[in-house]
Amino acid sequence: MPVLPIPDYRPPFPFASGHMATLYPPLFRLTPLTAPEPERVELADTDFLDLDWHRSRTGESNRLVIVSHGLEGNSRKKYVLGMAVMATRNGWDAACWSQRGCSDEPNRLPRCYHSGETRDLHEIILHCLSTGRYEQVVLIGFSMGGNQILKYLGEDPDRVPEQVIGAVAFSTPCDLGAAERVISSHHVYFEYFMRGLRRKMREKGERFPEVVDASRLRGIRTLREFDNRFTAPMGGFADAADYYARASSLQFLRAVRVPTLLVNAQNDPFLTPTCFPVAEAMSNPRLFLETPVHGGHVGFVTKGGENVYWSERRAEAFLNDIPA
Repeated sequence: MPVLPIPDYRPPFPFASGHMATLYPPLFRLTPLTAPEPERVELADTDFLDLDWHRSRTGESNRLVIVSHGLEGNSRKKYVLGMAVMATRNGWDAACWSQRGCSDEPNRLPRCYHSGETRDLHEIILHCLSTGRYEQVVLIGFSMGGNQILKYLGEDPDRVPEQVIGAVAFSTPCDLGAAERVISSHHVYFEYFMRGLRRKMREKGERFPEVVDASRLRGIRTLREFDNRFTAPMGGFADAADYYARASSLQFLRAVRVPTLLVNAQNDPFLTPTCFPVAEAMSNPRLFLETPVHGGHVGFVTKGGENVYWSERRAEAFLNDIPA
């Protein structure tokens, strides 16, 4: 059954609250211990992406996990590092990449990342495969990164390299327009994202004034307004509505060909009912939808001193189901 039974994940008190589960990890989770090896990947359009390699802790590996972060994240976020630790402990290498503008150094071109950007993901996959080391690749994404992965797998399945044998997406806003309305209604979440987005647009406005007019940041009250003024025109969309319609992964899920697990918590404060694609999962034997009662948005806190979150254990079980 592609719609999986509700898992028995039960977080410790007080993390049954979706808001508490969402807010606690970025503020208070201990940073998972890793030893990233940084690499700068030169792109076909003369820009770059920064990538962190995490090597298997069980010896040389021919299997790779590629981890994609969420909106205003980067490759050193705690949830990304936690997934890298999980992968390397299980004999996989991990490649965690920062999207354009999310590294410590500004990108060379005015082009930005957005929730439907899949060309950069494709270049990262091809770069990793160009090492000649990997026979199996699994994509793991969080939130925006999950939407990008699901869209990538379904928008042009013939483009996906045969080495990509599976994917896992957590806390994914499959319907971007609906998720935007919810996020913008919560001032704390809205301001958390806008703080970084404003900084990026001001920096780009200084370097590319012919492309970015940072004065248009004034008066923005919702993510839709930001996307109308910046994301859409910079990404080649007519407006925010066009961006949400074309970039949302929901429409591409029926075409996904590789085993893919989508995990969205029922109490995720960012998601709406349209972000739980039951019909799409039931019509596609390769798409598995799992909806734990708890977890919040990229939360999934667990008790104990191991600093291992339920999302990492769930991804571990998925990897262990893949034949070596």
